[in-house]
Amino acid sequence: MDLASIVGLILCLVVVVYGILVGQSGISILMNFVDVPSVFITLGGALCCVLIMSPSLKGFLGNLKSFTLVLKVLPSNEEETIQTIIDLSNVARKEGLLALEEAANGVDDEFLKKGVLLIVDGTDPELVRSILETELSCIESRHSSTISFWDSLGAMGPAWGMIGTLIGLVNMLKKLDDASSIGPNMAVALITTFYGAMLANWICIPVVSKLKSNNAQEIMIKEVMVEGLLSIQAGENPRVIEEKLKSFLSPSRRAAMKEQGGEDVG
Repeated sequence: MDLASIVGLILCLVVVVYGILVGQSGISILMNFVDVPSVFITLGGALCCVLIMSPSLKGFLGNLKSFTLVLKVLPSNEEETIQTIIDLSNVARKEGLLALEEAANGVDDEFLKKGVLLIVDGTDPELVRSILETELSCIESRHSSTISFWDSLGAMGPAWGMIGTLIGLVNMLKKLDDASSIGPNMAVALITTFYGAMLANWICIPVVSKLKSNNAQEIMIKEVMVEGLLSIQAGENPRVIEEKLKSFLSPSRRAAMKEQGGEDVG
């Protein structure tokens, strides 16, 4: 689990609750911010709008479930991937490309394994690149669709919060002759805007940012794989491959890998 995301979500809620309670007489003040019709209008309206935008009900439900991706840590990182490719390059240099078929059995990443098997089958390098980059493009397209879902939900939340506020204001103005009802009705009218702002800024915008970050990291890892595999197929020296792939890393992360370079067996 991604501890940073979980702690961040909890602390955001804690900050809001603290802001509501500070200087107040009791915890019951929280009930002033609970209004079922407002939740129905804001959350229900936003979700229904995004449902209209979705290509299918299955896609809509799948995108909702994608929230769990924010709570997960990516299973691999660039350093591990580079080291795996260096190990594969050493096998290919010592025993030949055909020996990579057995080495591929120890590779967990399906994208990397697919590339290795394409090399073993003697596929033309340009075709290998084309196949892998096509798959990479499809992965990025799927990620973009999920990110767009949360982006749209974040936009709809405040909009439907405002609609709820307008509904509340109309109801309040209808009872303007009753001065005692103005304050409570105004409070209820504003709660929908509060819910819309919370939906956008507590949930949707952070989810969009995290998914974009995860997408960028995954795409970069797979680009490392593509360059590494093509370098292996070209018969480049493991040390050269290592230095080429390290260019994807920041200087500090390159330094951390300094003692883990590929073995030059040439």
